[in-house]
Amino acid sequence: ATFFGAVGPGNPVVDSFEAELRDVLGFLRRLGAAGPDKPQQHDLHRRGANTLFNIWIKYKPRLPEWYYNEKLVKVGDSLAQIKEYKLALLQCYERYLEQFVSVDLDITDDVHRFKSTFFPNGFRDKNAALTFHALQERNVCIYQMVCSSDRNLQNQESLLTCFNVLSSFRLTMQVALPQENLCWIIYNGTIHIYTICRHLMTRGQSAKVLEYLLWASICMESSIPLLTVHYLTWRATLYTAVSQCYFDCQAGIHGEIFARRGLIKIDELKQLENTSSSLKNLETKKIFKEATLKMSVMIFKRAVYESRRKTKSYFQPKLRVSRKEAQNLPLPRTTTAQLLTEMFDSAAAQFLAILEALSDSSGRVLDPAPPVPVEIEIRDVISELFVAGLEILSGNSIKKQKRVYNIFVIPAGEKGVSGDAAVKFVKLAFSYEEWDVFDSAIEFVVNFLQAQDDPTWKKAEMELKLIRLMQPLLFPRKIKHSFSVSENNTKEVSMPHGSEKKQTFRSECCSEGSLKHGEPSHDLMILATTVFSCVSTSEQNIQPDKEILVHVIMFLWQKCKTGLQLIQMSESDYLKYIHKYRACQWVHVLWIISEVIQKSSIADTNAVMLAEVALQLTAILESAADS
Repeated sequence: ATFFGAVGPGNPVVDSFEAELRDVLGFLRRLGAAGPDKPQQHDLHRRGANTLFNIWIKYKPRLPEWYYNEKLVKVGDSLAQIKEYKLALLQCYERYLEQFVSVDLDITDDVHRFKSTFFPNGFRDKNAALTFHALQERNVCIYQMVCSSDRNLQNQESLLTCFNVLSSFRLTMQVALPQENLCWIIYNGTIHIYTICRHLMTRGQSAKVLEYLLWASICMESSIPLLTVHYLTWRATLYTAVSQCYFDCQAGIHGEIFARRGLIKIDELKQLENTSSSLKNLETKKIFKEATLKMSVMIFKRAVYESRRKTKSYFQPKLRVSRKEAQNLPLPRTTTAQLLTEMFDSAAAQFLAILEALSDSSGRVLDPAPPVPVEIEIRDVISELFVAGLEILSGNSIKKQKRVYNIFVIPAGEKGVSGDAAVKFVKLAFSYEEWDVFDSAIEFVVNFLQAQDDPTWKKAEMELKLIRLMQPLLFPRKIKHSFSVSENNTKEVSMPHGSEKKQTFRSECCSEGSLKHGEPSHDLMILATTVFSCVSTSEQNIQPDKEILVHVIMFLWQKCKTGLQLIQMSESDYLKYIHKYRACQWVHVLWIISEVIQKSSIADTNAVMLAEVALQLTAILESAADS
């Protein structure tokens, strides 16, 4: 390349190199956009990977080392943007890092060895920033590859890899922290650590990720360029994540202490800004208000319960106030409502605090046993929180814009309640078996969802529909709701894999009658056909939440297994048994279970259940064919 002059546009070697890279990147981009189910996709992808490999081999001796290395990292970034993480890792970032260590790229925990290996010329070297970037992006690719193969992090190897990646991020940030010009490495590192830790927290790993979130928070405080108001929102997000970890670990007092520490840090910055008069800026005021809200919510999460515990030794336990009685009391109606109004100045902030106080990382929506403690004072607080939440929900409009509810992203001072927050409130009422609140809130929220034209709201509507149908089955003694299923409860459903054939469950074997022979109840059949409709008639991106689908399918499977035992007992005369006892309804439910598992991609959650369902359905159909 140097033979033809300056290394840049117009140089024939450079132009040829750039053109070949554009072609292969365009090819891989189009291949990714075509979707993974396209025929011969694997062979085409392999061709693209081989082409890129050959380009690197061909041009390495023809280009200056500095230019070649820059292109390795830039192409890696382009591949990562189109989710080609494996190619970016193996063909770009690790190829770049091989100039420092050619045998083993496992990052050591030894700081001095790390510095001498990857930064032999110190941090003032012009390639230091590029090396830091390659090291961080290598870790991102490793994490994304783990997510691609094991999204739920069910394998121990996946968890170990994630923690190794976190340790590598921490080491890289530790080395870069003293260099103010590398503050962007610190900032990006905190984002990556937070992303991975939040994922691990959903898998019950809060105790292990706490140290990494603490590290990220301290790094933000230790880097002078990152102490400005511009980064305060993100710093408050990290503080909140640390507090949430403490609460997940049943160490609420430490969560509150850390949140109060965060408030002090925010106030210190506010005092500095007061001297520069920048607080007159409305945007700056909004940033401080949002950061303060996040800390206040985490303080409220423990204070609302502990304030009641502290007084129980001095006062007689207050009897629970029913919702009807509370309506006749003056505002604020309860001690909990009074604390809410004292700590938060808007309905949106109060509602957010209520949701966070009721949220329990160990609890799930459809668990039959709610996470209600034994202490009567705490039960009273929970009921008061729900009553206060219902009053806010019924007295304020639900916001139409779509927001994924997360304590870490909802801003302060908004009027009204976000739609996702309202949906979460209904789910929590179901989990805690607060049926009066559930009955009132679900009508209000479902009416809002049905009035929306945006198809993304259909996901929440489907979830509430399934929850409502599950109630009389999980809690048979409760009053059943009247719920209209818009789809016809038909017994004719399409066969899988795009077949045009239909399988009809005839009415003569599914006619009305008593339940004495163990056929599925009417509520169970409605639930089964509804979940099938939700999955089969919807796009993949607006299907019900995976956790809810798994709970519904596992519930149906447990009920189905009991009913199918009667079929297995009648091996000699299968058809006679089906017509006499209408067992074909159980076959219908079993077929629906199999279809939903395949169409919703939940097989990776419980592979054993998928195998059992497939074998059971196969055995029944073979038995019917033999008869």
